[in-house]
Amino acid sequence: MKFAFILYKYFPFGGLQRDFIRIAKTCREMGHDIVVYTLSWEGDIPEDFDVHTHKPLAITAPARNRRFQRWVQQQLQASPVDIVIGFNKMPGLNIYYAADTCFEHKARHLRKSWYKYTPRYRHFSTDEEAVFGRQSQTISLLISANEKTLFQKYYQTPKQRLHLLPPGISRDRRRPDNADEIRRAFREEFQLQDDEQLVLMVGSGFKTKGVDRALLALKGLPSGLRDKTRLFIVGQDDPRAFRTQAKTLGISDQVTFFQGRDDIPRFLIGADLLVHPAYNENTGTVLLEALVAGLPVLCTDVCGYAHYVTDANAGDVVPSPFQQKDINCRLKSMLISDQKTKWQKNALAFANSADIYSMPERAAAIIEETARRHAKQHTPSQQTDEAGGSR
Repeated sequence: MKFAFILYKYFPFGGLQRDFIRIAKTCREMGHDIVVYTLSWEGDIPEDFDVHTHKPLAITAPARNRRFQRWVQQQLQASPVDIVIGFNKMPGLNIYYAADTCFEHKARHLRKSWYKYTPRYRHFSTDEEAVFGRQSQTISLLISANEKTLFQKYYQTPKQRLHLLPPGISRDRRRPDNADEIRRAFREEFQLQDDEQLVLMVGSGFKTKGVDRALLALKGLPSGLRDKTRLFIVGQDDPRAFRTQAKTLGISDQVTFFQGRDDIPRFLIGADLLVHPAYNENTGTVLLEALVAGLPVLCTDVCGYAHYVTDANAGDVVPSPFQQKDINCRLKSMLISDQKTKWQKNALAFANSADIYSMPERAAAIIEETARRHAKQHTPSQQTDEAGGSR
């Protein structure tokens, strides 16, 4: 069969984009043809993927998205497919992969009251309604139980249209046998001394991920501990505002920013702690990537995957409502704790036993089954009379 995948933007380092590429590749391995429609594509194109890009001229994101959506519908009419899978909310999808959080919930609780009267709100609210509304037929693949509850709360989406998937951590994130050697080489490369501790942040979208909170937490450490702590921040975003914040706080020498990279496993092995103080996070895949690499985690409880940190007993979770003094204390406590070896052992034991790797296969199976069911529903009856009418 022929599957169409739609997403606004592809680049190699986004969580949504990484999930898309793994699911699409799994579908390709099952023998299906893959066509992709996107505004832009950065990086290599997988073999046998038919990628089409179109970025309309528009002043605002809603206007651009609407024009792109119309273009996609024109392409699908000219070249039909068996099923349409979207990784951003929009009309006309057979299946939606819910990498994003519930927009309506954010609009009501994280925005000013006047936001609901803006064109931007109307655009994204309409697109979310098109996916989750009771009149829609779109099936959604969810990766967060919390978000499933929110979508049902705001849209009363029938439960048969909502499929909760397990996490899909890539097995290459698991701690390798030569991890000690990798760690030594990594720390030599970045001139990390034996008595220095490395705190790591990974994620595109520095504001949402809470980089400002991490910088304040580093500043909040006692001076002797702070001087022996480094913070590496890796992600596809503009770091200028946060570099300014670090300079204002007087911690620039302790902080290093990196653009998105494809060698994150080295960073996870070379670090001593992952910090992820997100304001809003559907899942937080990097939390699980850290655990399977044996790296303890400090995160906020708004992350959909935060409960895995607690389940594994491999770190700490900052409860809501968030307080900066709270995370400052928890960061200090973890850095001076004698539990680091225990946390690492617990994390690696969790990696060996938990079902946290099968998302791409489960998603592809649902896509294939939905496509077959869709094809049967749209196949004309073979039982026709001589005049061409149905019996």
